[in-house]
Amino acid sequence: MAIKDNPQPSRGRLIGNILFLVGAALLFINIFLPNLFGSSTPQVPYSLFIHQVEEGDVARVSVGQNQIMYQTKEEDGRPAQVLATTPIFDLELPKKLEASGVEFAAIPPPRNNWLTSILGWVIPPLIFVAIWQFFIGRGGGAPQGALSISKSRAKVYVPGDDSKVTFGDVAGCDEAKAELVEIVDFLKSPERYTQIGARIPKGVLLVGPPGTGKTLLAKAVAGEAGVPFFSISGSEFIELFVGVGSARVRDLFEQAQKQSPCIIFIDELDAIGKSRSSGGFYGGNDEREQTLNQLLTEMDGFAAVGATVIVLAATNRPETLDPALLRPGRFDRQVLVDRPDLKGREAILRIHARKVKLGDDVDLHTLAARTPGFAGADLANLVNEAALLAARNQRQAVSQADFQEAIERVVAGLEKKSRVLNESEKRIVAYHEVGHALVGSLMPGSGRVEKISIVPRGMAALGYTLQLPTEDRFLQSEGELRGQITTLLGGRSAEEIIFGDVTTGASNDLQRATDLAEQMVTTFGMSKVLGPLAYQQGRPVAFLEGGMTPRRAISEQTAEAIDQEVKDIVETAHQHALAILRQNRELLEQISHQLLEVEVIEGEELQVLLSQVKPMALATPLTA
Repeated sequence: MAIKDNPQPSRGRLIGNILFLVGAALLFINIFLPNLFGSSTPQVPYSLFIHQVEEGDVARVSVGQNQIMYQTKEEDGRPAQVLATTPIFDLELPKKLEASGVEFAAIPPPRNNWLTSILGWVIPPLIFVAIWQFFIGRGGGAPQGALSISKSRAKVYVPGDDSKVTFGDVAGCDEAKAELVEIVDFLKSPERYTQIGARIPKGVLLVGPPGTGKTLLAKAVAGEAGVPFFSISGSEFIELFVGVGSARVRDLFEQAQKQSPCIIFIDELDAIGKSRSSGGFYGGNDEREQTLNQLLTEMDGFAAVGATVIVLAATNRPETLDPALLRPGRFDRQVLVDRPDLKGREAILRIHARKVKLGDDVDLHTLAARTPGFAGADLANLVNEAALLAARNQRQAVSQADFQEAIERVVAGLEKKSRVLNESEKRIVAYHEVGHALVGSLMPGSGRVEKISIVPRGMAALGYTLQLPTEDRFLQSEGELRGQITTLLGGRSAEEIIFGDVTTGASNDLQRATDLAEQMVTTFGMSKVLGPLAYQQGRPVAFLEGGMTPRRAISEQTAEAIDQEVKDIVETAHQHALAILRQNRELLEQISHQLLEVEVIEGEELQVLLSQVKPMALATPLTA
């Protein structure tokens, strides 16, 4: 689909240009034309004029304020001449002229020129109009002037073969595409629905996490239907002046009506559609409230938006939207665009891999299996990172190793080989990471340990243990959550066993373990003391997202009980990690010494080492 500028009326600019050209023509006729074609009088110095007067060669003189015109006498066959000179302040001039018998008079003042008067009134306004049009037209003709502030800033995509987006360019969201097929069918043949009295939804809300392809899916709907596509962000409606947002909403729907059938796509709808009861609005003069009210009016039945103008909107925070915006008749449907599953990730990788040269060893199915939780934008970034690595290493095609390194870059960050650790710190990091790997290899429901490294990565990681899930998981049991906490505490436990002391390197592990334990108690009801109750305020945040929301209002005794339960969960996991590592201390020493020599252990070599972990350590129960 090709993009074009948003059409705006140019009548005012055309009138201003015409007036400016007329004024310039009049100015040229009045000033320059007489000088080009009019007769010119020879100029002489004032001293020569006085000399001729004293010699009696001057017949008559006309004295003006800015010029003296005089005629010489005819003598000895010499013709009379008309000459001019510039006067100076000379009070004796009349006496000299009278003494020489020269006929003199004053030049009558010039009569008022109607053309000059008109130009005196017309030229200044024309100059102002020209400057005004100059500032309005800045930015390549885009509506950036003061009078165009109420115009819609939406970009218009028209059907074109060069960059047309279709459903074939979108993968990983088959359910969402199936929901939108009806919209496409209506835009192609609306009469099939209207003849039996059916009403197509006026608005469709695309809901999903960031990067899942909501904008791309909206473009695909327009591409499949072959209709114009108005795209704008919710924040582009808001300006400093109250009323501008509502004016832009009106202008957007007016333009859409002229090009119907078409699609209006509003990205980040929550920027203007937040609930009015959430405390963000306090009166009718609020800019966001007026913009929201205008949007509600345009989408309602009172505003004739046309039967073939469909509004698509996207947000990743549907819970913050105003209920009036989501009622039937406005946004009738909510389409979930979620993170893709294994099959969807493989399809997305195939789409993005079309643009790069792949090596023979690349297995996209394996890559899809190693990237659970990745959204479409993450997978596009993964393919690009792999291509950059291949180009940096002077390879002609992208290999499987490039993709594996790209996954580690996305998950753990860039390698920081310039961050050199001393021998003592390097030894602590090695035991810490091996502790994570040994405990993690025995925990139920945890991912497979793929790599152990003591090469610093990212902002603060001095080493890392790469643990990737073997399958997509949507639910986790209490035992699996406790196993995750135990794995997080494996590094600190290894430091306690080997060095008899702890360092600051486990700060992030402790934070994540504490947050997960608190969510188990306050959100998931996994406490026998407190029972199946939720003590978290507001919308629950999935533990996989790592988010936290404040607790609801609770009594002091309940708060103490929550803190004690969180402490018990973490301490139980800590003791379990210590028991596993004490049981496998020899293996801990062996792998750590090997890691200090090679810095990275992965692949089959790592799996062989981890297969030696004694499973009898799991006799310690995971639950309290």
